Amino acid sequence: MDACAGCGDRLCGKGGLAGGRQAVAQIVGRDTAALDEAGIVRAALESLAENFSDGIVAPLLWAAVFGLPGAVFYKAVNTADSMIGHLTPRHAAFGWAAAKLDDAVNLPASRVAALCLILAAPAEHRASARAAVRRDAPRHRSPNAGWPEAAMAGALGLRLAGPRLYKGVRVEDAWMGAGTPDATVTDLDRGLVLYRRACLILMGSCWWGHFSS
Repeated sequence: MDACAGCGDRLCGKGGLAGGRQAVAQIVGRDTAALDEAGIVRAALESLAENFSDGIVAPLLWAAVFGLPGAVFYKAVNTADSMIGHLTPRHAAFGWAAAKLDDAVNLPASRVAALCLILAAPAEHRASARAAVRRDAPRHRSPNAGWPEAAMAGALGLRLAGPRLYKGVRVEDAWMGAGTPDATVTDLDRGLVLYRRACLILMGSCWWGHFSS
């Protein structure tokens, strides 16, 4: 979350576009050298949505169901995916297995994350968030990332994901959401508020589940 907020701070401060590109390059894998303000903000929001699922919801879910061993297992899988989960000649065999296992262990959390983001959305945007998840999440190249990204996009009235460059190669990803792609720093601030509200909903649900059992 702090890294995403830093993108907005750099854009609004003396860093301008160059500072925003440098900040967002720390949290995404796409090429950032030519991103405009909208591209920087979209990248930051996508990272925020995905990390809500992978970094907040998934560890809590695995810990809630399987206790400390579950949390340790999830962290080990997630770390392996980060280190070797790349389809390169060097990592082809083990990397493929690590990436697929990471997809499997994150599948429940991505759905829970989308639900939390939908519930956290302003009342007038909840229907569009639900519609974006139903329509767009299955079209994402990741079996999991599309769920929180689509929910975030619908809740904010934006379009996220879409085409981007990786090492100079254009990747034609599907758009998430039916709003405008022209995201601004104000939208990043709105996304951070949505993220915090979703965290509170998740924590409240965990608290209720603990004391009602």
